[in-house]
Amino acid sequence: MGPWGAGCNNVGVTSNLVPWKIWLSPPEVGPVERELLIAAFDSGWIAPAGPDLEAFEAELADLTGARAVAALSSGTAGLHLALMAVGVEAGDDVLVSTLTFGASAFAVRYIGARPCFVDCEPFSWHIDPDLLEAELRHRAQQNRLPAAVVSVDLYGSVADGERLAAVCALYDVALVEDAAEAIGASRNGVAAGRFGRVAVLSFNGNKIVTTGGGGAIVSDDVALVAQARHLATQARQPVPWYEHNEIGYNYRMGNLNAAVGRGQLRTLKHRIGGRRRVREAYERHLAAIPGVGFQGIPAGCEPNHWLTTISVDPELFGASIADIIDQLRNAGVEARHGFKPMHLQPVFAGLPIVGGQVSERLFDTTLNLPSASRLTDDDVGWVCDVILSSRD
Repeated sequence: MGPWGAGCNNVGVTSNLVPWKIWLSPPEVGPVERELLIAAFDSGWIAPAGPDLEAFEAELADLTGARAVAALSSGTAGLHLALMAVGVEAGDDVLVSTLTFGASAFAVRYIGARPCFVDCEPFSWHIDPDLLEAELRHRAQQNRLPAAVVSVDLYGSVADGERLAAVCALYDVALVEDAAEAIGASRNGVAAGRFGRVAVLSFNGNKIVTTGGGGAIVSDDVALVAQARHLATQARQPVPWYEHNEIGYNYRMGNLNAAVGRGQLRTLKHRIGGRRRVREAYERHLAAIPGVGFQGIPAGCEPNHWLTTISVDPELFGASIADIIDQLRNAGVEARHGFKPMHLQPVFAGLPIVGGQVSERLFDTTLNLPSASRLTDDDVGWVCDVILSSRD
């Protein structure tokens, strides 16, 4: 097996670049993206406007089934605008899945609202609908319902959006779906990003669809998306001078980024198939090993398999997550600890948490493995051999 991934750049390496042989989730681009990017460059449309930006939004709408899409500079920008769009204001509470990347909660703070965290369920690791329902019931009795709920589609899987939407509707609380990791995935035939009143996608450099950096807000509420697009373009009024009736943001995606994204959408099914094959290869090598488990796939869920993630019981397996990461690093393989729950983050210390034991256990025992669709079965086998050697 020869090393794979040399020369690829990956988001998340912030100092002394490691010459990884195998990367966690590098950008996967090719001739389709190159052709569209050069055509966009040659057209002269460079700024956050142009035909590729409009076409990318239309193609995202076709992919997700949403009536309206606004392409933005990042998924975090989308979360900020989505929360504003559903009426979250300073001083409000927002319930957020605790097992997620920080952006899900950072955006709540941008508005001056308070994130309050909810634990995940132990099978697929998404926000627990039972805990959420119990918390909303409790808050309703105390007349202190949150302004919104943020669910997260984790590692390319899809949360139980139908149940979450029903629970939120029962208490008239807006559901914002953070589908940043799950574009192209679905549950019960419904595309990721279609369960909440509004949803957010991400096209960061390590995502399964990348524009080099970017995101989008999607919804059936056309007026909501139009307002988000307005705020994302500095809230400029349609007059022949700069006039602003409200605070705006510089959040629009550039036309060149959108051109790359259009190419990514054309090849998305191929990458999803490749990443599915990679997960299946990991399962063949590791599923029978004592102490090793995988993120569960709920019935009816079709993940995009962005990151294959395992759980490891150190006593049964014979090595800890830290031991495995060290062994992989020494072999030139990039792997990443599972997300640290938001309620354990110093920046959110002291904020409310409902439950917490499941996500805390998962933080101690989960590992994101290299998942790019270009990995061969031999590559995966070699990575697994390195993982197993950590027990020696």
